[in-house]
Amino acid sequence: GSQTDEDSDSDEILCGISCSTDLTHHPQLETDMEAVRTLYSDSAASIREYGSIDDVDVDLNINANVLDEEVAMAWSIDQSQPIVIRLSFSPSQYLDGPAPSVKVFQPSNTHNFSLRKQLQKYAEQRLPTLNEYCVVCDERHVFQNGPLLKPAVCTRELCVFSFYTLGVMSEATEEVATGAEVVDLLVAMCRAALQSSRKSIIFKPFPSVVDPCNPKALAFSPKRKSYDRMQKALDGVLLIRRMSQGPYSEIKMQMDKIDPLAYPLLQWILASNRSHIVKLPLNGQLKFMHTPHQFLLISSPPCKEARFQTAKKLHGSTFAFHGSHIENWHSILRNGLINASYTKLQLHGAAYGKGIYLSPISGISFGYSGTNAQLQLFSEKMYNYSLILQGQARFLQNTNLNCIALCEVVTSKDLQKHKDIWVCPVSDHVCTRFLFVYENGQVGDVHIDTQEPRIHEDILQSIAINCAENSKNDL
Repeated sequence: GSQTDEDSDSDEILCGISCSTDLTHHPQLETDMEAVRTLYSDSAASIREYGSIDDVDVDLNINANVLDEEVAMAWSIDQSQPIVIRLSFSPSQYLDGPAPSVKVFQPSNTHNFSLRKQLQKYAEQRLPTLNEYCVVCDERHVFQNGPLLKPAVCTRELCVFSFYTLGVMSEATEEVATGAEVVDLLVAMCRAALQSSRKSIIFKPFPSVVDPCNPKALAFSPKRKSYDRMQKALDGVLLIRRMSQGPYSEIKMQMDKIDPLAYPLLQWILASNRSHIVKLPLNGQLKFMHTPHQFLLISSPPCKEARFQTAKKLHGSTFAFHGSHIENWHSILRNGLINASYTKLQLHGAAYGKGIYLSPISGISFGYSGTNAQLQLFSEKMYNYSLILQGQARFLQNTNLNCIALCEVVTSKDLQKHKDIWVCPVSDHVCTRFLFVYENGQVGDVHIDTQEPRIHEDILQSIAINCAENSKNDL
């Protein structure tokens, strides 16, 4: 059928959402419900709460009229009733709790509904892999290094246009309101990649941004790369600390005056981030890292995390640092931590073979982060964490940044240890947990050893505190 037919079909398939107004649950659930309401209709789904227990049912109602009468009869489907997919889960753990349980049924057709089991199994299998498919066309993404955590639109131009026109794109104003420090970091990483002499290699993905002055054309496209025009638009992105001080409704207006492509570019920077990044609260920070800019960094999708946890149960795990130049992180957050050995992405040598390079010693990873200082001078340039006021330290003050990640790695026989340099050839065995950012070419303590019991215990405690903090925020 034509695109018009497909559009009308999609409008009919989901017949939509009724949501009570006094729900006490994670705000993202309300955002998602509102998105379904906007895309389909107010009756496309319903939500039922169980007040005394931390549990809700969300019913997605699929219009059975989209099927031919003969097909419906063969499948024992009553076309006068919707097909209901019921998801049951904890509203307070909407983003980080167990996968929802799934039931598929028609309200008064429970005995003859033979398709129920097939739909239920399909839904159960698709839920953990939603991030592997384009949010518009539902085609599987072609990822060189495996999928990441957050869903995204694919690179097809039709999907990019739909992503904007359907309003799926997240609003920058909301992001600044809820996570201004993270927005600040994402913009800084984009700027570092764009200004790099290696930008033709590392600035991937290149933005796909619809021209606000001509909604039928792309202002930025991977097929027609214009680095100079993008730099001009990026210069028009207001300092996040300025955005956070004024009414969020004025952000777009202010940016449009500077450059009409600035705000759309900011939207793309936020929407294309495939990793979950959260600024750590003060009580959840690792003090021995000597920086106020500490972030929880989770990029593994449910399937990879499940494989990691299975391997961890078999072989155990530990923690190690991974250093990479600031210009690489724009790509890492969107493509994952990859094995760049013997590829054009490789910046340092691969003396110990192919794999992801890690170290239990912070100083070695600081060396890989691109700092110009000699290793022996690192301690002299240590970030004076205790003297930095939290108000001043909220946002990044300059563009000369270094960062290292703290990863959890499976201690299987595949992990090759060459004294303090480790190489893991199995990407499923490495998961990022934290990201630490330093300014003015400064670094933290170069003598941190993750294998010391005290350090290891502090890391585990920080993970526990931040898990508890996230659960509290979900309430």
